[in-house]
Amino acid sequence: MTDLNAAPRVRRPRPKVVSLTDAAAERVREIMGRAEVPYAGLRVGVKNGGCAGSEYVIEYAEAAAPLDEVVEDKGVTILIDPKAVLFLIGTEIDYEKTKLSAKFTFRNPNQTDACGCGESVTIEPGKVLDA
Repeated sequence: MTDLNAAPRVRRPRPKVVSLTDAAAERVREIMGRAEVPYAGLRVGVKNGGCAGSEYVIEYAEAAAPLDEVVEDKGVTILIDPKAVLFLIGTEIDYEKTKLSAKFTFRNPNQTDACGCGESVTIEPGKVLDA
């Protein structure tokens, strides 16, 4: 039974699992703009591999999967693999250019270690953020 005198419940927006820097958003828009076919967004996930145990995965997404976490940030759609959500909570994705390389980088508060070359990481599931 509903209490009609109870104060209405206020819903807070859910925090974003990941966010993009301006440089990362610009690079994603550039890549998507040159794609030969339209994509629904960029899929981000984590897979087992590398000497530290896990690797970040970024790929084109033709469509959102039913359980994907959809993040809209700076005009870019990011689809998070549902198995990776707890490992990516609070992560900022950046795009960095140096004289020798250009790549997406991850600033992940759940990352506890990385291999020497930086290609694989150790990640522990994060705590769910409270907005």
